[in-house]
Amino acid sequence: MNRPTAGARFLLERQRDDGARAVYRVAIETSDASYEGRAILADDGSVELSPTGAPSELENTLAMLAKLTARSAAKKREDGLPPWPARVLRWRGPGRGE
Repeated sequence: MNRPTAGARFLLERQRDDGARAVYRVAIETSDASYEGRAILADDGSVELSPTGAPSELENTLAMLAKLTARSAAKKREDGLPPWPARVLRWRGPGRGE
C-alpha cells in the first residue's frame, strides 16, 4: 500500500476472533514513517493497545478508532451482524484538528 502524501492512514486488520474479544494488527502510515502494533478489543468497549512508537497524537487517534470499533461490537452482534470487522481503514488529513 502506498503511503499517504499528507495526513495519516490508520488500519486495523483482524487476526483472531474469539467471540467477545478480537485481536487486530494495527498500523499507522504517514508520508515519512510507518508504525505497527497490536490491539485486543473487547465487546464491552475496552481496548488494550500495544505501543506503536508513533507520536502521541497518532496513537491517540488509533486508540479512538479501536475504541469505537470495540464499542460497536455488542450492538452488531445483537443486530445479527458479525461483531468484528475484518478490516477498518481510516484516513485523517492535516489541518482538520485531527
